Amino acid sequence: MIVLQGKIPPQVYVACSGGPDSMAVTAFLAKKHDVTVCYFNHGSVHGNSANTWVKDASDQLGLKFISSTVSRDKFKQESQEEYWRNMRYEWFHSLQGTVVTGHHLDDCVETWIWSSLHGQGKLIPYSNQNVIRPFRLNQKLEFTSWCSRNSIKYLTDPSNSDNKYMRNLIRNQMMPHVLAVNPGIHTVIRKKIVDHGIYS
Repeated sequence: MIVLQGKIPPQVYVACSGGPDSMAVTAFLAKKHDVTVCYFNHGSVHGNSANTWVKDASDQLGLKFISSTVSRDKFKQESQEEYWRNMRYEWFHSLQGTVVTGHHLDDCVETWIWSSLHGQGKLIPYSNQNVIRPFRLNQKLEFTSWCSRNSIKYLTDPSNSDNKYMRNLIRNQMMPHVLAVNPGIHTVIRKKIVDHGIYS
């Protein structure tokens, strides 16, 4: 069962990459909300084909679709991941309305580990200006299962297996060891999220 935090306005933008989490969030919210699907093209090899796929999926669901792409060159001090994130959120913040992302509990665990290695464990906050993340209490497996139960198709981004990106390195290489040390890490981070509420 998908669990929500906070109230979601009747009209929302949903950030959608085409993956199981964002496709589940899109279809789930479309049942009771007026959804506009937002795809951000990072300019990667996968970007253009994913843009077309998400637009077609939006059309099949009867949803409005908008997209954008990177608007400047990468600054020298930015990592590739920072650059893409900064460009993505610059666009989200320019939209006149609430943007919902599909950030889930696995993302929160990985962010906690990543930030802990830099000195202080941090949670992914519920909100960032007009962007909200109401699905943080759900593991990614719940979204994959929801897509299967509701016949929602999704993409698998081939770059997810590329460990040159730090997020992938943590997910693909470190998480199995983290779970061996603490199989209850998701419960620990879920409790932290609940304790902090929607204001962190």
